[in-house]
Amino acid sequence: MAKTDSPLKQPINDVLIALHLLTRLPLPGAHWSNDARPHARAAWAYPLVGLVVGGISAATAWSALAIGLPAMLAAGFAIAAAIVVTGAMHEDGLADCADGFWGGWEPIRRLEIMKDSQIGTYGVLALILVLGLKWAALTSLLASGQVFWLPVIATVSRASMVIVMEKLQNARKSGLSQSTGRPGSTALFWAVLIGSVTALSTGIATGTALVILSALLTIGMITLSRRKIGGQTGDVLGATQCIVETSLLVVLCALVP
Repeated sequence: MAKTDSPLKQPINDVLIALHLLTRLPLPGAHWSNDARPHARAAWAYPLVGLVVGGISAATAWSALAIGLPAMLAAGFAIAAAIVVTGAMHEDGLADCADGFWGGWEPIRRLEIMKDSQIGTYGVLALILVLGLKWAALTSLLASGQVFWLPVIATVSRASMVIVMEKLQNARKSGLSQSTGRPGSTALFWAVLIGSVTALSTGIATGTALVILSALLTIGMITLSRRKIGGQTGDVLGATQCIVETSLLVVLCALVP
Protein backbone atom coordinates (compact mmCIF):
# COMPACT_ATOMS: atom_id res chain seq x y z
CA MET A 1 0.00 0.00 0.00
CA ALA A 2 1.16 3.53 -0.77
CA LYS A 3 2.15 5.57 2.21
CA THR A 4 -0.32 8.38 2.96
CA ASP A 5 1.10 11.74 4.00
CA SER A 6 -0.04 13.10 7.34
CA PRO A 7 -2.69 15.84 7.04
CA LEU A 8 -0.41 17.98 9.21
CA LYS A 9 2.55 17.72 6.84
CA GLN A 10 1.56 20.68 4.64
CA PRO A 11 0.60 23.06 7.50
CA ILE A 12 3.84 22.25 9.34
CA ASN A 13 5.84 22.79 6.17
CA ASP A 14 4.01 26.11 5.62
CA VAL A 15 4.98 27.26 9.12
CA LEU A 16 8.61 26.34 8.45
CA ILE A 17 8.56 28.20 5.13
CA ALA A 18 7.09 31.29 6.83
CA LEU A 19 9.69 31.13 9.59
CA HIS A 20 12.50 30.79 7.05
CA LEU A 21 11.21 33.79 5.11
CA LEU A 22 10.55 36.13 8.02
CA THR A 23 13.15 35.21 10.65
CA ARG A 24 16.80 34.28 11.06
CA LEU A 25 16.07 31.44 13.47
CA PRO A 26 18.11 28.23 12.96
CA LEU A 27 15.40 25.82 11.86
CA PRO A 28 15.13 22.46 10.11
CA GLY A 29 14.77 22.89 6.37
CA ALA A 30 11.29 23.12 4.88
CA HIS A 31 10.60 20.99 1.81
CA TRP A 32 10.96 23.87 -0.64
CA SER A 33 11.67 21.72 -3.66
CA ASN A 34 8.85 19.29 -2.92
CA ASP A 35 6.21 22.02 -2.72
CA ALA A 36 5.00 23.03 -6.19
CA ARG A 37 2.83 25.81 -4.77
CA PRO A 38 4.05 29.42 -4.67
CA HIS A 39 5.72 30.11 -1.33
CA ALA A 40 3.14 32.82 -0.69
CA ARG A 41 0.55 30.10 -0.10
CA ALA A 42 2.32 29.66 3.24
CA ALA A 43 1.54 33.29 4.10
CA TRP A 44 -1.42 32.19 6.25
CA ALA A 45 1.28 31.26 8.79
CA TYR A 46 2.82 34.76 8.92
CA PRO A 47 0.72 35.65 12.00
CA LEU A 48 2.09 32.51 13.67
CA VAL A 49 5.58 33.79 12.96
CA GLY A 50 4.51 36.96 14.75
CA LEU A 51 3.46 34.84 17.70
CA VAL A 52 6.95 33.30 17.82
CA VAL A 53 8.80 36.61 17.39
CA GLY A 54 6.52 38.37 19.87
CA GLY A 55 6.90 35.49 22.32
CA ILE A 56 10.67 35.78 22.23
CA SER A 57 10.43 39.53 22.63
CA ALA A 58 8.01 39.14 25.55
CA ALA A 59 10.26 36.57 27.23
CA THR A 60 13.17 38.98 26.91
CA ALA A 61 11.16 41.82 28.44
CA TRP A 62 9.89 39.61 31.27
CA SER A 63 13.43 38.45 32.05
CA ALA A 64 14.68 42.02 32.14
CA LEU A 65 11.88 43.05 34.50
CA ALA A 66 12.43 39.95 36.64
CA ILE A 67 16.04 40.88 37.38
CA GLY A 68 15.01 44.38 38.41
CA LEU A 69 15.70 46.42 35.28
CA PRO A 70 13.38 49.41 34.73
CA ALA A 71 10.61 49.22 32.14
CA MET A 72 12.48 51.51 29.73
CA LEU A 73 15.44 49.14 29.53
CA ALA A 74 13.16 46.09 29.33
CA ALA A 75 11.39 47.72 26.37
CA GLY A 76 14.70 48.39 24.67
CA PHE A 77 15.83 44.79 25.09
CA ALA A 78 12.45 43.53 23.82
CA ILE A 79 12.77 45.61 20.64
CA ALA A 80 16.37 44.48 20.17
CA ALA A 81 15.37 40.83 20.53
CA ALA A 82 12.74 41.16 17.80
CA ILE A 83 15.21 42.91 15.51
CA VAL A 84 17.81 40.18 15.99
CA VAL A 85 15.27 37.40 15.38
CA THR A 86 13.94 38.98 12.16
CA GLY A 87 17.25 40.33 10.89
CA ALA A 88 15.70 43.83 10.90
CA MET A 89 13.98 42.99 7.60
CA HIS A 90 10.81 44.91 8.47
CA GLU A 91 12.73 47.96 9.64
CA ASP A 92 14.79 47.83 6.44
CA GLY A 93 11.55 47.83 4.44
CA LEU A 94 10.25 50.81 6.39
CA ALA A 95 13.40 52.83 5.69
CA ASP A 96 13.43 51.90 1.99
CA CYS A 97 9.76 52.83 1.58
CA ALA A 98 10.23 56.18 3.29
CA ASP A 99 13.18 57.01 1.03
CA GLY A 100 11.50 55.78 -2.14
CA PHE A 101 7.97 57.06 -1.63
CA TRP A 102 9.10 60.59 -0.83
CA GLY A 103 12.46 60.71 -2.57
CA GLY A 104 11.27 60.19 -6.14
CA TRP A 105 8.79 61.87 -8.44
CA GLU A 106 7.84 58.88 -10.57
CA PRO A 107 7.11 55.21 -9.74
CA ILE A 108 10.17 53.94 -11.64
CA ARG A 109 12.49 56.30 -9.78
CA ARG A 110 10.87 55.45 -6.45
CA LEU A 111 11.46 51.74 -7.06
CA GLU A 112 15.09 52.45 -7.94
CA ILE A 113 15.58 54.34 -4.68
CA MET A 114 13.92 51.55 -2.69
CA LYS A 115 16.30 49.01 -4.21
CA ASP A 116 19.37 51.11 -3.32
CA SER A 117 21.10 49.71 -0.23
CA GLN A 118 22.01 53.19 1.02
CA ILE A 119 19.67 54.87 3.48
CA GLY A 120 18.56 58.46 3.06
CA THR A 121 17.16 61.21 5.26
CA TYR A 122 13.55 60.03 4.99
CA GLY A 123 14.56 56.49 5.94
CA VAL A 124 16.55 57.62 8.97
CA LEU A 125 13.73 59.84 10.18
CA ALA A 126 11.15 57.06 9.70
CA LEU A 127 13.24 54.63 11.75
CA ILE A 128 13.83 57.16 14.52
CA LEU A 129 10.14 58.07 14.69
CA VAL A 130 8.75 54.53 14.56
CA LEU A 131 11.31 52.95 16.90
CA GLY A 132 11.02 55.90 19.29
CA LEU A 133 7.24 55.60 19.46
CA LYS A 134 7.47 51.83 19.87
CA TRP A 135 10.00 52.15 22.68
CA ALA A 136 7.89 54.76 24.50
CA ALA A 137 4.68 52.73 24.10
CA LEU A 138 6.32 49.51 25.28
CA THR A 139 7.84 51.30 28.26
CA SER A 140 4.38 52.43 29.29
CA LEU A 141 2.87 48.95 28.89
CA LEU A 142 5.73 47.13 30.60
CA ALA A 143 5.65 49.56 33.52
CA SER A 144 2.31 48.00 34.43
CA GLY A 145 3.54 44.46 33.72
CA GLN A 146 1.57 43.95 30.50
CA VAL A 147 4.11 41.81 28.68
CA PHE A 148 1.48 39.68 26.91
CA TRP A 149 0.67 42.46 24.42
CA LEU A 150 3.95 41.85 22.60
CA PRO A 151 2.99 38.52 20.94
CA VAL A 152 -0.58 39.73 20.37
CA ILE A 153 0.44 42.83 18.41
CA ALA A 154 3.23 40.99 16.58
CA THR A 155 0.63 38.47 15.39
CA VAL A 156 -1.96 41.03 14.28
CA SER A 157 0.58 43.17 12.42
CA ARG A 158 1.77 40.22 10.32
CA ALA A 159 -1.77 39.43 9.25
CA SER A 160 -1.79 42.90 7.68
CA MET A 161 1.18 41.91 5.53
CA VAL A 162 -0.84 39.08 3.97
CA ILE A 163 -3.69 41.43 3.10
CA VAL A 164 -1.30 43.77 1.28
CA MET A 165 0.29 40.81 -0.55
CA GLU A 166 -3.07 39.62 -1.82
CA LYS A 167 -4.70 42.95 -2.65
CA LEU A 168 -1.81 44.53 -4.55
CA GLN A 169 0.06 43.25 -7.57
CA ASN A 170 3.85 43.17 -7.49
CA ALA A 171 5.31 46.53 -8.43
CA ARG A 172 8.43 45.05 -10.05
CA LYS A 173 9.21 41.89 -11.99
CA SER A 174 11.98 40.76 -9.65
CA GLY A 175 12.75 40.63 -5.96
CA LEU A 176 11.59 38.58 -2.97
CA SER A 177 7.94 39.59 -3.19
CA GLN A 178 7.75 38.67 -6.89
CA SER A 179 9.44 35.29 -6.38
CA THR A 180 7.24 34.52 -3.37
CA GLY A 181 3.99 35.13 -5.28
CA ARG A 182 0.54 36.05 -4.00
CA PRO A 183 -1.17 34.20 -1.13
CA GLY A 184 -4.60 33.43 -2.59
CA SER A 185 -7.98 33.73 -0.88
CA THR A 186 -7.55 30.67 1.37
CA ALA A 187 -4.25 31.84 2.85
CA LEU A 188 -5.68 35.35 3.25
CA PHE A 189 -8.73 34.00 5.09
CA TRP A 190 -6.68 32.02 7.60
CA ALA A 191 -4.19 34.82 8.19
CA VAL A 192 -6.97 37.32 8.92
CA LEU A 193 -8.78 34.79 11.10
CA ILE A 194 -5.67 34.04 13.18
CA GLY A 195 -4.91 37.73 13.59
CA SER A 196 -8.50 38.63 14.50
CA VAL A 197 -8.98 35.78 16.97
CA THR A 198 -5.70 36.66 18.65
CA ALA A 199 -6.78 40.28 19.04
CA LEU A 200 -10.27 39.40 20.27
CA SER A 201 -8.86 36.94 22.80
CA THR A 202 -7.68 39.95 24.81
CA GLY A 203 -11.26 41.18 25.23
CA ILE A 204 -14.11 42.10 22.90
CA ALA A 205 -13.85 45.88 23.21
CA THR A 206 -10.07 46.20 23.04
CA GLY A 207 -9.74 43.41 20.49
CA THR A 208 -12.34 44.96 18.19
CA ALA A 209 -10.58 48.32 18.39
CA LEU A 210 -7.28 46.67 17.44
CA VAL A 211 -8.84 44.83 14.49
CA ILE A 212 -10.55 47.98 13.17
CA LEU A 213 -7.42 50.10 13.54
CA SER A 214 -5.20 47.50 11.87
CA ALA A 215 -7.70 47.26 8.99
CA LEU A 216 -7.72 51.04 8.50
CA LEU A 217 -3.93 51.22 8.59
CA THR A 218 -3.66 48.36 6.12
CA ILE A 219 -6.11 50.02 3.74
CA GLY A 220 -4.07 53.20 4.05
CA MET A 221 -0.85 51.36 3.16
CA ILE A 222 -2.54 49.68 0.19
CA THR A 223 -3.82 53.03 -1.10
CA LEU A 224 -0.48 54.79 -0.58
CA SER A 225 1.59 52.03 -2.16
CA ARG A 226 -0.71 51.76 -5.17
CA ARG A 227 -0.47 55.51 -5.73
CA LYS A 228 3.30 55.74 -5.21
CA ILE A 229 4.61 52.65 -7.04
CA GLY A 230 1.56 50.93 -8.55
CA GLY A 231 1.72 47.84 -6.34
CA GLN A 232 3.70 46.25 -3.54
CA THR A 233 7.20 44.98 -2.84
CA GLY A 234 8.83 43.21 0.07
CA ASP A 235 9.76 46.63 1.44
CA VAL A 236 6.09 47.65 1.47
CA LEU A 237 5.21 44.52 3.42
CA GLY A 238 7.92 45.24 5.98
CA ALA A 239 6.81 48.86 6.31
CA THR A 240 3.22 47.73 6.80
CA GLN A 241 4.22 45.44 9.66
CA CYS A 242 6.23 48.18 11.39
CA ILE A 243 3.56 50.85 11.04
CA VAL A 244 0.68 48.61 12.16
CA GLU A 245 2.62 47.21 15.11
CA THR A 246 3.80 50.59 16.36
CA SER A 247 0.40 52.25 15.91
CA LEU A 248 -1.40 49.48 17.81
CA LEU A 249 1.07 49.67 20.68
CA VAL A 250 0.59 53.44 20.91
CA VAL A 251 -3.21 53.10 20.92
CA LEU A 252 -3.02 50.42 23.60
CA CYS A 253 -1.45 52.97 25.93
CA ALA A 254 -4.75 54.85 25.79
CA LEU A 255 -7.05 51.80 25.85
CA VAL A 256 -5.63 49.77 28.74
CA PRO A 257 -5.04 50.93 32.30
